[in-house]
Amino acid sequence: MIAPGAVIGIFGGGQLGRMTALAAARLGYRTHVFSDAPDAPAVQVTSRATVAAYDDPAALDRFASEVEVVTLEFENLPVRSLERLAASVAVRPGPALLAICQDRLREKAFLDRAGAATADWRPLRSPADLGARDGPPPPWIVKTARLGYDGKGQRRVAGAGGLEAAWRELGRVPAIVEAEVAFEREISVIVARATTGEVRSFVPVENRHRDHVLAETTVPAAIPPALGEAAVRLAEGLAVALDLEGLLAVEMFVAGDGRILVNELAPRPHNSGHWTIDACAVSQFEQLVRAIAGLPLGDTTRFTPARMTNLLGDEVLTWPAILAEPGARLHLYGKSEVRPGRKLGHVTRLLDGGP
Repeated sequence: MIAPGAVIGIFGGGQLGRMTALAAARLGYRTHVFSDAPDAPAVQVTSRATVAAYDDPAALDRFASEVEVVTLEFENLPVRSLERLAASVAVRPGPALLAICQDRLREKAFLDRAGAATADWRPLRSPADLGARDGPPPPWIVKTARLGYDGKGQRRVAGAGGLEAAWRELGRVPAIVEAEVAFEREISVIVARATTGEVRSFVPVENRHRDHVLAETTVPAAIPPALGEAAVRLAEGLAVALDLEGLLAVEMFVAGDGRILVNELAPRPHNSGHWTIDACAVSQFEQLVRAIAGLPLGDTTRFTPARMTNLLGDEVLTWPAILAEPGARLHLYGKSEVRPGRKLGHVTRLLDGGP
């Protein structure tokens, strides 16, 4: 167990790191953020920061020597850097898990081995794969295997004739071809697994996207209780199969026939879990701190239904009206530049209806 007063290292400087640092401070921990940007959201609220490239060996070594555990703020980090850190300090989740979750081809192969249903898929690594006869029929979603998020690195392809053009637009990098899913709704489950093996999940939530970016999360998801229980069991099983130490978000589709298809995994706090700050005794961020420090995991029971809305781009300029709105809980991330589609904050509204 890592007791309060210790220094937790956060590898990554975005808003997820910011909210993790604030949760850690609530429990009496100090934080040291490693970021490649000097005014990143997490850097603004941490006890100490290292500002350097994520693959800077000397900076990584200094960082490792000054913290007692390291956790991840986002997936697109160099696995080799995590391996270097892990040689001298506990990294939770570890580099092997990150290597799976940051590469869609590895992730889908893992899900297949774990027995989790997914959209039909096949790899696209070379021109030879363009003419492959196996795999799903069109229409397809073609995604780069790495570095894609919030709809980046994706193309929809209606027929075989457009596959090569889409792959060329994506840079001819390793990619995955997925069948387009006719889903009823998108849901997600956030599960924590502690160093002790204890596992706890938050209730499944329903997500609505706009231009491939999460716009709104509604709690709980409008699904039958049995389906919600199945989604939680699936997420917890994947956390155990990954030997997770930390937090895992499992994004899923609910198909029209009631099947649950896993879309993606994120080994970190997730945008669809921000509502937990205001509607649960323990937020996803505090749960992450508890999990990596070996503390007992917290109660994930929600107080009330809720709706979390992202403030994207110039929507953040409505902050005065939100502050004047009774019951609205505003969270701003400290980002100075307003760009279309950029996540600049969120607002959580607690809804009537009881737990």
